[in-house]
Amino acid sequence: MRPAIPVAPQRALRDALGRFPTGVAVVTALSAEDRPFGLTINSFSSLSLEPALILWSLRETSPLLACFPVGCRFAVNVLGRAQEPVARQFSSPRADRFEGLRWHPGATGLPHLEGAVAWFDCRLQDLHRAGDHRLLIGDVERFAAVDGEPLLFVQGRFRTF
Repeated sequence: MRPAIPVAPQRALRDALGRFPTGVAVVTALSAEDRPFGLTINSFSSLSLEPALILWSLRETSPLLACFPVGCRFAVNVLGRAQEPVARQFSSPRADRFEGLRWHPGATGLPHLEGAVAWFDCRLQDLHRAGDHRLLIGDVERFAAVDGEPLLFVQGRFRTF
């Protein structure tokens, strides 16, 4: 096992990694009681076109990790340029992150956020431990995209083109 990076170099590493712009997405799903829940991510990535697979990560200590067992279904909503408030709401500690937001069930019943520029309905194929995170690999079952610019995150701030 490698020794941990001291706090000051961790901050420098985070700042260096922050130079790489990422898109911003919200992962949504339904609880066992069919209540929608979700969280903001910026670790979303295409993994494979054949088969169609996507990848995202979740901190090992996240209380939501238990909500994503292998085989569960979830949607990735790629946020549009005007959806910074949505990204902030889904990264907040509030109990009902859907409160006041417009959304609809997609063709598979998963929550799709209005204003998103793309949606990917997935089934969780696998989880892999990687450092202080879990990598979640989703098998894309359905997807859609609309015209519009995505919301970006770079250097610790939300940005647009």
